[in-house]
Amino acid sequence: MGTLERWKQRVKRLKTETYAIYLAYKDPRVPWYAKVLIAFVVAHTFSPIDLIPDFIPILGYLDDLIVTPLGIALAIKMIPPVVLAECREEARSAVGQDKPTSWAAAAVIVAIWLLLAALIVVIVLRIVGGGAHSNSEGALAI
Repeated sequence: MGTLERWKQRVKRLKTETYAIYLAYKDPRVPWYAKVLIAFVVAHTFSPIDLIPDFIPILGYLDDLIVTPLGIALAIKMIPPVVLAECREEARSAVGQDKPTSWAAAAVIVAIWLLLAALIVVIVLRIVGGGAHSNSEGALAI
C-alpha cells in the first residue's frame, strides 16, 4: 500500500472515530464531562473556523494535527466501552454509505462563532471607544 493510500485510510478512520464520538455524545450512558469534551472536539473538527487560522505557516495546521487526534483519544477513554463499540459500528455503517451531515449541528456551530465574533467586536469597540473618550477628556484638561 502506498503512502497516499495509508493517509487516506487514516483520514477515513479519523472521520469514523469522530462520528462515533458524536454518536456517543447523544447516548445517555455517557457521562456529562465526556459530553463536554466531545462537543468541543466535534465542533473544532468540523468547524470551518480554526483556533489558529490555516494560512499561518505550520502553526495553522498544528492545531488540527494535535487538538483533534488528542481530543478524540481522550474522549474515547471517557466513553463506556459498550457504548463506544455500538457507536463505532453505527459510524462505520454511516460513513460507508454516505457522508453523515447534520445541518442543525452546523447551524449551532456557525451561531456560536457569530456570537463570539459579535462579542469580540463589542469588546474592541468599548476599548477603542473608551480609550478615545479618555484621551479627548485629557486633551481638554490640558
